[in-house]
Amino acid sequence: MSVTQAAAYAVPAPKSPLERTTVPRRAVREHDVLIHIHYAGICHSDIHQATDGWGEGIYPMVPGHEIAGVVTEVGPGVTRFAVGDRVGVGCFVDSCRECAYCLRGQEQYCSRGMTGTYNALDKDGEPTYGGYSTHIVVDENYTVRIPDGLGLDVAAPLLCAGITLYSPLRHWGAGPGKQVAIVGLGGLGHMGVKIAHALGAEVTVLSQTLRKEADGRALGADHFHATSDEATFDELAGRFDLIVSTVSAPLGFDAYLGLLKVDGALVNVGAPEEPVSLNLFSVIGGRKTLAGSMIGGIAETQEMLDFCAEHGLGAEIEVISADRINEAYERVQSGDVRYRFVIDTSTI
Repeated sequence: MSVTQAAAYAVPAPKSPLERTTVPRRAVREHDVLIHIHYAGICHSDIHQATDGWGEGIYPMVPGHEIAGVVTEVGPGVTRFAVGDRVGVGCFVDSCRECAYCLRGQEQYCSRGMTGTYNALDKDGEPTYGGYSTHIVVDENYTVRIPDGLGLDVAAPLLCAGITLYSPLRHWGAGPGKQVAIVGLGGLGHMGVKIAHALGAEVTVLSQTLRKEADGRALGADHFHATSDEATFDELAGRFDLIVSTVSAPLGFDAYLGLLKVDGALVNVGAPEEPVSLNLFSVIGGRKTLAGSMIGGIAETQEMLDFCAEHGLGAEIEVISADRINEAYERVQSGDVRYRFVIDTSTI
């Protein structure tokens, strides 16, 4: 059942409301799968890109890189999937496949640049359109399997929010005996708490206020502190092996670096639109690391999904109809979501 046009919600111009439209989908090629999208998560990065917050976008833009659905057609060379399989697509749909990073399963750091699921140009020079749509065609090598233990609705946000937290937590060794702090309890942060707890770390949430403390503890946090209280930074000085910041607002790096042990790491997965600064003595004094991390490769994304299924970790979601996307954008920007909006794409 080939699909040449798919219904979708698109941003027609920067900062414009999303509108219902149709977008082209390529014919299924040798190694492609056609996916009937069931659910698509709304990530804060969708809003950054739809408003040109991270640079000039490609319009019309169909956002969405937290995609969960079912395979309805496969190309003749496909070996990994069959019609009826439950699958997901994350933040990219292609890469060069030849550089050192692609060859070792770190396609997200492709030397030539990965091809984003939306707001990008593919190898044919055609724009990519994301998951706020009824269908998408993706190469099988950039598609992952969603385990049966995960509902498609709660699995969709794992394709960005889940892997964005899983990758640094695994890379920097979160586990038993480690003190881990998650900055911000939102769409990313709530998955960080769940995953860090499941990995066996002692988990602290650092949030502006104590308003979400009950939620944080229910998600697996052992401790919860308000960063608006200056005493917090004195109380927790030198406490953590790893801090993962999920916030997209500029962070006072010097203060947070002071919370690390010697050899500790502060890893940023939130991406402020404006430049930030720090005093280098904040890292020199304790051989500390200020780092960043971006999603994960295809193999690690599959590992994350399997881990989440094994531990019963889905996202905390609010399912919405497509005609509420613009409202959802406003609510995300005001922090009024617990903790991820997911579009039921059958309503497009």
